Amino acid sequence: MSPRSASVNEELRRRSRERLLQAAVELVSERGYEATTLGDIADRAGSARGLVSYYFPGKRQLVQSAVHRLMHRTLEEGLEREPYTEDGRERMARAIDAILGLARDQTVLMRQHMAGLLQAEGFVQCPEQKRLAELLRDTVVRHGSQNVDADYPMLRSLLMGAVYAMVLPNVPMPITTLRAELFARYRLDWEQGVPPETGGASGGTCDTDLSRFFATGRDPGGQSK
Repeated sequence: MSPRSASVNEELRRRSRERLLQAAVELVSERGYEATTLGDIADRAGSARGLVSYYFPGKRQLVQSAVHRLMHRTLEEGLEREPYTEDGRERMARAIDAILGLARDQTVLMRQHMAGLLQAEGFVQCPEQKRLAELLRDTVVRHGSQNVDADYPMLRSLLMGAVYAMVLPNVPMPITTLRAELFARYRLDWEQGVPPETGGASGGTCDTDLSRFFATGRDPGGQSK
């Protein structure tokens, strides 16, 4: 048997990492952060336990990367859904709805994520976090910002604050109140995006199957799944 090519090995590594990210999201959603171990995640992913440390320094980094993946893919799905639009105000509305919808539909997961961000290390710098930042910056640009370096961090902070308010135990704020505040700030009409009363704000559905956000793409041999 001939050795695998470098491209096949790279694809296998990518798919292993994807499975770990998906397993982390699923288990933290089901059990919470403290009750989920790296061994549990490796077992759910069908990976050797030692492989986890090859990709991630520890559980916090793995879980943050997994949530950032879920966030950027949810945001991407919301922005690109049909009918596609280049309108900056509509895209801002879709971005807000995507993030608020995720906080509503994945409360346990997002609560754990926010708690992790409040630790001294803050954001984990990873490809998933970078992609999320790129999408939010692009949203700010398309909305007409004249100072993206100031307006992007403001949007990020406002969304983080809204998520925190939604996932706060015992006294969560309703999505409609927070959406109204954000829409007023960015001068958006309530009918733009996906209003909560019309369906899941994350794109029109409230399904709990997250596997599409961690699709492994093509098989190592080059055949589509």
